[in-house]
Amino acid sequence: MENNNKLQNMRHTLAHLLASAILELYPDTKNTIGPAIDDGFYYDFEFSSPISDKDLPKIEKKMRENLKSWKEFTSEEKSANEAKEYFGNNEYKVELINEIEEKGEKITFYTCGKFTDLCRGGHSENPKEEISSDSFKLDRVAGAYWRGDEKNKMLTRIYGLAFNTKEELDIFINQREEARKRDHKKLGKDLDLFTFSELVGSGLPLWTPKGTMMRILLDDFVWSLREKHGYQKVEIPHITKKDLYETSGHWDKYKDDLFRITTREEHEFAMKPMNCPHHTQIYARKAWSYKELPQRYANTTMCYRDEQSGELAGLSRVRAFAQDDAHVFCRISQAKEEIQKIWEIVHTFYGAFGLKLKLRLSLRDPEHPEKYLGDKEHWDKAEKVLKEIAQENKTEYFEAPGEAAFYAPKLDFMAEDSIGREWQVATIQLDVNMPNRFDLTCTNEKGERERIVMVHAAIMGSIERFMSIIIEHFAGAFPTWLSPVQVAIVPVRENHSEEAKKIYDMLKENNIRVELADSDESLGKRINHAKSQKVPYVIVLGDKEVESKMLTIEGRESKTEMNALDFLAKLKEEIQNKK
Repeated sequence: MENNNKLQNMRHTLAHLLASAILELYPDTKNTIGPAIDDGFYYDFEFSSPISDKDLPKIEKKMRENLKSWKEFTSEEKSANEAKEYFGNNEYKVELINEIEEKGEKITFYTCGKFTDLCRGGHSENPKEEISSDSFKLDRVAGAYWRGDEKNKMLTRIYGLAFNTKEELDIFINQREEARKRDHKKLGKDLDLFTFSELVGSGLPLWTPKGTMMRILLDDFVWSLREKHGYQKVEIPHITKKDLYETSGHWDKYKDDLFRITTREEHEFAMKPMNCPHHTQIYARKAWSYKELPQRYANTTMCYRDEQSGELAGLSRVRAFAQDDAHVFCRISQAKEEIQKIWEIVHTFYGAFGLKLKLRLSLRDPEHPEKYLGDKEHWDKAEKVLKEIAQENKTEYFEAPGEAAFYAPKLDFMAEDSIGREWQVATIQLDVNMPNRFDLTCTNEKGERERIVMVHAAIMGSIERFMSIIIEHFAGAFPTWLSPVQVAIVPVRENHSEEAKKIYDMLKENNIRVELADSDESLGKRINHAKSQKVPYVIVLGDKEVESKMLTIEGRESKTEMNALDFLAKLKEEIQNKK
């Protein structure tokens, strides 16, 4: 935490340093706000004349010059009138000052070198000594509406990258360049997995036959793991009366994020943003004995959230997404065993992709108990169970106060992909709040009504987001079991097509996803197309192969020869074992 705060302070300091350079180079510019962000910093400006990325080296040079004289920050408290007088010609700063004044908060100025800004603080104590001149870099110029509101004026945002050392900066830049090559939005189009349509709308992906095949394979894999542990499939509608979410507590918290529907009879409905409240009503359909618990419901179904246009990003952030959701209704004494089963499902599933997992224990923020539904005793009990699970599995984990859902603590699994990026993937939540709000019970050994608990578990989470992760993790070169096309057969000439068709039929009959590339295009183009589609195995069939009955098989990393039956056995083993 101390190192993180130091880095954030450094990044915030560099935002000030950027503003100082801009105001020296472009004196008629109006500076607005400049926070630290995950990989560096930015600052928004109103320029009298446009600037572009070509201007960044000059600005960066001025920043490094100014850094030499930045020895310490000094702060000074100002009255609202003094502050507005200082920024008299800058309506953006005046707006901020008015807001601070309305809240009754202190108005503070911070000065370093020759630059003074309206600021709450959080800086490097001695920028000249603490910030290495080669550990930051201006990155790009972009447009940004003032305060993120499209009704406001468009400003110019300058982004910068900043890390503790040049080595960390270089690693980040190289990793980002590799990520650009693996961008799921580009690969998804190149591999014909999904598309977007302006007529359908932003954030609403449409899945092609190949992409749909992958979704089905992934969902079937999750279901095969759940079925072994006694889960049953259920189905629910995509809309609900608002009453369901008022009871669950979601309406007050998320009503602005919902797609809302008013019927012709003036009833208010919403498209479901999650599935758990619906599932409570399946459990609530009858009285249950403790002998009938746990009840385990699994449901892969679409959810909808009214995300803002600027927040949408390929498959990573969408308005319509499928969740591979499941809920276990059980006694608190059964919760640990049920969570352990899900734990094993998670590790088996992610092991098939070579994704290394870390664990985050997401707990309440003890400073803000008002953010969470339910009573303290229930939360204490749920958090205790999750901690015991983590400890008993002898797994390295870290606690994250404030990261719990508003109704339950969570075990969040963090996956590291092939280029070192970390993603939050599967999650397990132990919920004592929703069963209370919906009055979910069982009849115990004494014939009394006993409150149950509810375990939420999504293995992929959102299939769309998971697809974005694995497309980039594999750079589109999926393992054989998951590839939409597993084998491409390329006959050299027309007289080889008959033998190629025999092999095609044999593989097809054994449920191998195979394509026959026998178009009129040149041999080279047909081979290159199969490889550009990242097909795991390409069989090039010519005179030698027809005569010898031995196939020349080009894998992604090597070439080999074997007969058709041995090749089929190899394929079946890879698919069965999800190699």
